[in-house]
Parts: sequence; structure tokens; C-alpha cells
Amino acid sequence: MRTRTVFIVALALLAGCATAPHQTRNVCAIFDQRDGWFNNWRRAAENTQREYGVPVPILMATVYAESGFSPYARPPRTKLLGFIPWTRPSTAYGYSQALDGTWDKYQRETGHWGARRSNFVDAIDFIGWYHEQSHLQNGIALNDAYSLYIAYYVGPKAYAQGSWRGNASLQATARRVAGMAALYANQLPECE
Repeated sequence: MRTRTVFIVALALLAGCATAPHQTRNVCAIFDQRDGWFNNWRRAAENTQREYGVPVPILMATVYAESGFSPYARPPRTKLLGFIPWTRPSTAYGYSQALDGTWDKYQRETGHWGARRSNFVDAIDFIGWYHEQSHLQNGIALNDAYSLYIAYYVGPKAYAQGSWRGNASLQATARRVAGMAALYANQLPECE
């Protein structure tokens, strides 16, 4: 009976780690929902900020925009003949929506070979690393949520080429990310 109880408790704890937080528009609520010993999102975000210099609110706003804090997020499948589920438009996956090739590059350059896109600690580190790459390659300020998000979405080379300037939808999304980062920045001092 005791083994069964331990198993059920362990299963419940793991299930809680595999779902998105409920209150994603409040960074304090997000951190409160994920403050375990092994899975502490605030500590992970703060460690990433120290490592790469990207502020916690920008890191969290990027996750919010990319996956809504869902560990297994993927782009929706295309439809064959308008109704048959078909392929996905990209290999984006996890909290960060990192593509396969970009994730492989991150693992090679950082040595984080066991990193997984469905693990928040790994995904937030990836986002910090990627934003730092945009800073180094394109001179984007590490506190410029708008430009960092555009470079994150289109890639550093496409950002430098400026082709995104004609994409009103992407610019609107980047403004929302910047707004969410500002909201999180205002909330962060209130977090316990």
C-alpha cells in the first residue's frame, strides 16, 4: 500500500511538471506554480540572466509568445485536401519552439548534450543563449525585447538583412512580446 501511495504522489508531481502554468500573464504566479526543489523556474530564469545578460522578463516573455509555457508545443499540422492531418510546417518544439538544427547548434556550442526542449531549465537557457547570439551578431541591446524577439523569430542573418520590416504580423507579435516583458518587469519586484 505504501509503495502505491509513493507511486501516485510521484506521478502527480511529474504530471504537474508536464503542463503549462495556469496564470501565464503574471510572472509571480508562474514562479509560484513552479518553485519545486528540482524544477524551480525562477532560479532557472535568474541563472540564465546571470549567464547571458538577458533580463528575466524578456526570457519569460519569449517563452510566453513561443509556447504559452507548454512543454510539448508544436506548430499545428497542415491539412492535405483541407481535412487530413499532414506534416508540420517546421520542426519547432517545446517551450522555446527551437528548430532541430538550431537546437543541435546550441548543444554543440554549449556542451549541453542532454538538454531537452521540453525541459524548462534547458529551454530558458537556450533562449538566453540565442538572444546573446543576436546581441553579438547584430548589436541588439540585451534589454530590447522587441528586436530580440524579431531576431529570435527570423534568425540573426534574416534580421540583419531587414526582410522582417515588411512583416506587419511579426512586428505586431514583437510589440506584444515587448509589452509582456514590460508587464513581467513591473510584476517581478512583487514576487516573494
